[in-house]
Amino acid sequence: MTQDVEMKEQPEQPTPSSSLTSPSPSTLQCLKDIAALIETGAYTREVRRIVRAIRWTIQLRKNLKASVLSAFLNFALVPGSDVHSRLSSYVPKEDGHDMEVDSATSAPTKHSLPELEIFCYLVVLIFLIDQKRYSEAKACSSGGIARLRNLNRRTVDVLASRLYYYYSLSYELTGDLAEIRGNLLALHRTATLRHDELGQETLLNLLLRNYLHYNLYDQAEKLRSKAPRFEAHSNQQFCRYLFYLGKIRTIQLEYTDAKESLLQAARKAPISALGFRVQCNKWAVIVRLLLGEIPERTVFMQKGMEKALRPYFELTNAVRIGDLELFKSVAEKFATTFSSDGTKNLIVRLRHNVIRTGLRNISISYSKISLVDVAKKLRLDSPNPIADAESIVSKAIRDGAIDATLDHANGWMLSKETGDIYSTNEPQIAFNSRIAFCLNMHNEAVRALRFPPNSHKEKESAEKRRERQLQEQELAKHIAEEDDDEF
Repeated sequence: MTQDVEMKEQPEQPTPSSSLTSPSPSTLQCLKDIAALIETGAYTREVRRIVRAIRWTIQLRKNLKASVLSAFLNFALVPGSDVHSRLSSYVPKEDGHDMEVDSATSAPTKHSLPELEIFCYLVVLIFLIDQKRYSEAKACSSGGIARLRNLNRRTVDVLASRLYYYYSLSYELTGDLAEIRGNLLALHRTATLRHDELGQETLLNLLLRNYLHYNLYDQAEKLRSKAPRFEAHSNQQFCRYLFYLGKIRTIQLEYTDAKESLLQAARKAPISALGFRVQCNKWAVIVRLLLGEIPERTVFMQKGMEKALRPYFELTNAVRIGDLELFKSVAEKFATTFSSDGTKNLIVRLRHNVIRTGLRNISISYSKISLVDVAKKLRLDSPNPIADAESIVSKAIRDGAIDATLDHANGWMLSKETGDIYSTNEPQIAFNSRIAFCLNMHNEAVRALRFPPNSHKEKESAEKRRERQLQEQELAKHIAEEDDDEF
């Protein structure tokens, strides 16, 4: 994907772009053009062509029909071969006139490339998942994975990473995700030995998702810490990794690192990946509340997220006010939503933050207040509220949450006079965090820069400059239109 700028495109090679942009393109013809593009990429060992073929395949996903797939399998594979027979068995037979015409006008190839075989597995698997035929999708994906084990070609890596994803998805949709954990570990080990970094990225995320699906956070962290690290090749996979890392860090009470990972995942995710960004924001809101921060209102008013983030907005409002009764009512009202999001256990942790926020508001409002009144204002419903209030106040004083003293003999909380915040280190800490964020953003932007080879030695002509600019515009367009199917 990063080689679109570096490698020059051959103008004489036909691509599916013309057929995709024509007024009435044929789905079968587009698939044939994509197959030709994959074949060219396999022979010339240009991975970028196969990446482009995958993008165009996702665009055709809604137009896939049984008749079109049957005709395409007859075109791309050798009729009567094992692969052809196996894949054709998953496609229902339809007596369509279009299929007869297309299959009659296309002569089958003499020998199928491994890349074309894997691509046919991928197209059939996508069709089965869209048709909700999950049992057949499991069998088809297992056959494709078995075929991949015997292939060690760099031009197959991109197709393999997509097949890994749908392989895991088909088992997840049937509730059998635990069955393939051993296979995913074996595939990850094979990808590591073959230096397939894109496959390692994809399989690592699938394994983390597998572990987190069953709340196996310790095993997920052990795998993540011992897995080999390298520069990210796919923005989608890197976003997924940051999200899973943020969830692991949250469970491990490392809220600062979790907040950074979750916010970075939400920022890097494509705009079209709305569901993924919603999940990132849900976890980020909880983590910020656990850190004692109050998220801004604009977080909950992002386009397309207002309804999904409404429960978390009301929860944030309860924490901000420090009202324990309101917090309990919100938690009970949206208990089903919090359970489905996997944040219910984290919300239980927020009770202490609600009490501390309420205590901070009391210490600011009153210079002297009895522990009985503190217990009433905090609405503590324990058997001995005064003792609990004293314990909460003493712990808050020890942790530095409030600036006060405790008169145990008389049962009073004495708040100290609020000083000038600018005479403390708070402004310095706030500015330091902002400067660190800007520096990290600058460093990531510098690392993401790509330059044509030998650009400092050769002076490009006007024609080459126009060609390079067109390639850069095409790459930027594809990055901006990242498919939400990745998420």
